[in-house]
Amino acid sequence: MQYVLALDQGTTSSRALLFDEQGAVRSVAQREFEQIFPQPGWVEHNPEQIASSQIAVALEALAQAAARPSDVAAIGIANQRETTIVWNRETGIPVYNAIVWQDRRTADFCERLRSEGHGPLIQQRTGLLIDSYFSASKISWILDNVPGTRSLAEAGKLAFGTVDAWLLWKLTGGRVHATDASNASRTMLFNIHTGAWDSELLDLFRVPISMMPAVRSSSEVYGEASAVNGLQRIPLAGIAGDQQAALFGQRCTRPGLTKNTYGTGCFMLQNTGRRAVPSSNRLVTTVAWKIGDVTEYALEGSVFVGGAVVQWLRDGLGLIRRSEEVESLAKSVPDNGGVYFVPAFVGLGAPHWDSYARGSIFGLTRGATAGHLARAALESIAYQVADLLDAMRLDSGDSVQELRVDGGAAANDSLMQFQSDILGVPVVRPAVTETTALGAAYLAGLAVGFWKTDLDASSAAKDRRFEPQLPASQARLLRNRWNQAVSRSKNWESGSTETK
Repeated sequence: MQYVLALDQGTTSSRALLFDEQGAVRSVAQREFEQIFPQPGWVEHNPEQIASSQIAVALEALAQAAARPSDVAAIGIANQRETTIVWNRETGIPVYNAIVWQDRRTADFCERLRSEGHGPLIQQRTGLLIDSYFSASKISWILDNVPGTRSLAEAGKLAFGTVDAWLLWKLTGGRVHATDASNASRTMLFNIHTGAWDSELLDLFRVPISMMPAVRSSSEVYGEASAVNGLQRIPLAGIAGDQQAALFGQRCTRPGLTKNTYGTGCFMLQNTGRRAVPSSNRLVTTVAWKIGDVTEYALEGSVFVGGAVVQWLRDGLGLIRRSEEVESLAKSVPDNGGVYFVPAFVGLGAPHWDSYARGSIFGLTRGATAGHLARAALESIAYQVADLLDAMRLDSGDSVQELRVDGGAAANDSLMQFQSDILGVPVVRPAVTETTALGAAYLAGLAVGFWKTDLDASSAAKDRRFEPQLPASQARLLRNRWNQAVSRSKNWESGSTETK
């Protein structure tokens, strides 16, 4: 067997990558699917489109490499996390669209839970802060708002899953209803210390235990892709939430190693080993992965709008025709001209957690140009990442020696250099930037013996290392101005009188 197939199911597209024994990409296929916005702040996907697009690109990736199913040792799944799907166990048909992680419809419900004092219990059990970002309130919303679902759930006829569980169900023809510990830890219903669904939290969110998938390790054989012609008999052997998969793909396998993924959002994770480090700085404590009987943990900070700000410049404003054009537009000006862009389109994530913040642009003058706006948009990504790293340093007590980076915007040299300048630490870009898919492939390959277990943390090939060039005093001035902009964007919506 020559390959491992990775299914990288993301927020805007489904991708499939075929890796060889050296971890090199032999083929890649990608297909975008519909983004559904029923109301402001609501984001949905069609679950059947998620599955059909993912299956289509898997078959396409094999065809590109002229690979047969017998050439593939295993399939690994990395997936957009927290996105919530509920379906009928008997028919396999979803009862509602997938409610995407970005969706804010349950912000008021989460605010009520906070005001009732449930925050400490939830953080202690799950490592998470109460927020509509996570799955629990989304499940509650479906059961409370889709007619007939509450009675079906209580009768044991509905199944809940994050996207990995939905794909596993579809690929196995409904034979397997399971998730891995990393995805379970993103639901706000999973006790990360006991490794089981928490009955008290299930009761709080009024979610029947019968809906929940079995929680398995991140690297084991769950079943075979028996329901898809062209993938039959291939073991499904690795699952991790996309950010945990990227952490594994970046070989951040020792405590203190830190990576940031620049995707639709930005996601920074720091490996904390077998220790679940509680956060005092509004980060979340999450399961990194479970291999065998050993669970490892990470600290995580999430930025809701990272690369999506470039999509907005393209699709919302029409400043660029292709996302790749943003770098040259930003470089058309020597600096940001005093313009700061806080892309809080769906609120602010860590470490602010303000559902009521909104996107804001400050410092506009008659001299401001499209170049300044493009530069401010790119810089906003780096500033948000810097906010995460500051909080992470405080929580873990570790000094970060370097930041390992991946994702689409990591290819932008100007952004990576500015990121290093603002952080004051080197930024390291790997030779293989497909680290999310690679992590899923590693987990699957390890389960079936395709790869050995000695994935050394320092052995990943590097493409480029960006060293800080900006004086620390100047970086502080820029950060101070950014902090002013963030403070003024907060609590814009009148849903809450509290400034987070």
